[in-house]
Amino acid sequence: MIVVTGANGVLGRGVVEELLQLVRPERVGVSVRDPHAAADLADRGVRVRRGDFAEPDTLADAFEGAEQVLLVSANTLGDEALTFHRAAIDAAVAAGAGRVLYTSHQGARAGSPFTAAPDHAATEEVLASSGVAWTALRNGFYANTVPMLLGNAVDSGELRLPADGPMAWTTRGDLAAATARLLAEGALDGPTAPLTGPEALDFEQVAEIVSGIVGRPVRRVVINDDEYRDTLVGHGVPAPAAALLVGMFAASRNGDFSPADPTLAGLVGRPATSLADDLRAALSPAAPASS
Repeated sequence: MIVVTGANGVLGRGVVEELLQLVRPERVGVSVRDPHAAADLADRGVRVRRGDFAEPDTLADAFEGAEQVLLVSANTLGDEALTFHRAAIDAAVAAGAGRVLYTSHQGARAGSPFTAAPDHAATEEVLASSGVAWTALRNGFYANTVPMLLGNAVDSGELRLPADGPMAWTTRGDLAAATARLLAEGALDGPTAPLTGPEALDFEQVAEIVSGIVGRPVRRVVINDDEYRDTLVGHGVPAPAAALLVGMFAASRNGDFSPADPTLAGLVGRPATSLADDLRAALSPAAPASS
């Protein structure tokens, strides 16, 4: 059985939907904090069980019989994230899983100013010492972050952000399809090549793309990190989240989120979705939820 954690989230649910196109539903199990929210999966033959990283005792039942476990990274940071990930890895090993796949990040490294990156690197170290086969999915930066970073740029005509470097923006839909393929057909050991969209773009290029989509100029304006942090906090963003975003820009200047890589396209069997196409959908009237 293939067990997917976080299957009520966007990426986890996307993986399950893709996986159901490749394997029989009885081969798929999900570990979710709220089984009622996954009732539709149970109706389709997927095994649905409660599993919560914060309650490690629940994971033994959720992972029972797992041949592989996809560990979708927790939506938290620092020591708490590592504690949650370690609990899930330990539970997968205890359940007899032959492989654990983990949604890591293209920029995973211990010294990164992007505060999530050291957490991913530390989790990879736990996996490496777990005694079980493991794969770290080095996912590119989620493209759905970009509309949030645009803020009021479309209305104001100015995209005011810190200095940046190219980032290989990647849709969660593409990552879900690639992950399902690896679960169904087999994954190599250790970190994957970067799983990214087709090109790495800086925000000067993003502003040009947005201008073309909305039909009016959006000018890139570089501001310093402190001004950006203060602006975010002034708009109600919690300080840790503001620090995360400031660190993202600092890491991008170091080249942590580039270059783009063709591996993702090879896994999904088609060109990876471009940021322009994703933004075109997100910025159009009555746009569907971003991928």
